[in-house]
Amino acid sequence: MDSLSINSLLEELKNPDATVRDKATRKIWRIWFQQKGIYGLEIIDRSQKLLDAGEIAEAETALTALIKDQPDFAEAWNRRAFLYYSIGDYQKSLADCQMVVQINPIHFGALHGMGLCYAALGEYGEAIRAFKRALEIQPYSLVNQKLILECTFRFSYDGR
Repeated sequence: MDSLSINSLLEELKNPDATVRDKATRKIWRIWFQQKGIYGLEIIDRSQKLLDAGEIAEAETALTALIKDQPDFAEAWNRRAFLYYSIGDYQKSLADCQMVVQINPIHFGALHGMGLCYAALGEYGEAIRAFKRALEIQPYSLVNQKLILECTFRFSYDGR
């Protein structure tokens, strides 16, 4: 990844102009998806089609094979985390999100995913921390702001 390009896009995520932020977000996602070239992108696309068709085991197999082949491909881990989250396996999703952030600490999508997993598991304090980390990267993210408020309410209600 071109760190100069990424750094400038990260700065654009903090721009008050929503158009600038949206454009930067799309560019960052494109960089992440294309990190391993056409091979990785094709497998991710195929896994998404399998997931959309309800062929979850096949999608998981494709992503797991890609992860074994290219363990430093953060987006492969992120796509598998999404798959696990979508079937309610929050522990596996959380573990994959943590791998994404270990590989790519600025992956706001994985940080958001971690927050969603923690919230689904009732660990609201951890969810708040994950959403706040995502907000450090994308300060205008209304969804993360909203989820912090919801988790804060739930945390103060049940103390977790």
